[in-house]
Amino acid sequence: MTTETMSKAKSLTLVGIAYVVAIAVGAAWLVWGTHTGRLWLDTLVADVLATLVIFAYSRVYGNSSFYDAFWSVIPPVLLFYWWSQSGVQQLRCWLIAVVVVLWAIRLTANWLYAFPGLHHEDWRYPMFRERAGRWEFVVDLVTIHLIPTLLVFAGMLPVYVAVTRPGGDIGWLTDIAFVVGLAAVILELVADVQMHRFVRDRRDGEAMDRGLWSWSRHPNYFGEFSFWVSLALFGVAVAPSDAWWVCLGALGMLGMFLGGSIPMMETRSLQRRPDYQDVVDRVSRFVPRPPRRA
Repeated sequence: MTTETMSKAKSLTLVGIAYVVAIAVGAAWLVWGTHTGRLWLDTLVADVLATLVIFAYSRVYGNSSFYDAFWSVIPPVLLFYWWSQSGVQQLRCWLIAVVVVLWAIRLTANWLYAFPGLHHEDWRYPMFRERAGRWEFVVDLVTIHLIPTLLVFAGMLPVYVAVTRPGGDIGWLTDIAFVVGLAAVILELVADVQMHRFVRDRRDGEAMDRGLWSWSRHPNYFGEFSFWVSLALFGVAVAPSDAWWVCLGALGMLGMFLGGSIPMMETRSLQRRPDYQDVVDRVSRFVPRPPRRA
């Protein structure tokens, strides 16, 4: 059966099998592979190996959207593996687990709701491959698969610090990190629900400017960045002297959103929706604030 005729249920089953195989390959490396003596580096190798499995499925079935949910599935796996290996028992570990699990459930559920099946592929992936020409294999591997994996891993390094280092933390900063993380997940959830309702009822060419989307043209990206900021704060609370590198993952996320994802979305919306320029003129690009008057 080709992906062009595959139902959503069968597509999800295939993607699920791919993820099980990928995680099993990563786990096999952690159990039987050549260890480096550094837990974070062993885990990074396992993460890359799992990504290569997903890449193989993407190539076999001609659809790089196999990778889409990998973004939200792997962080909880990393968290609980690191925590299980460290033996650290601190309240902060439970607070981090709550934030990461809720974020993963929301993001994965949103993907499940919107995913039509493997006959569909994220519109950005074919664009990347077409622009790459004869280098499309490299772009598919590096840009679509490996770079996001490395970026997510960098964003999770503060969690590694927080759940593997024994001892106390800066209590008030951990509290702030927890509140920021919960607020980020709630903001993304509300933005998702509002967008799904809009898409269900919208007229052709109509641009979204309601609810949270009247305060920010990309509230989902702002919420996503805020989640990674919360993880960075958890790490800084445990290791203040390491703040200079603990925050690099969150900064990388910000660079990707402002320099890549948002400009591509903006260009596409301006091409497809005549009313979107009016939204650009009135609504903040990223950080939510009251809209300007027309």
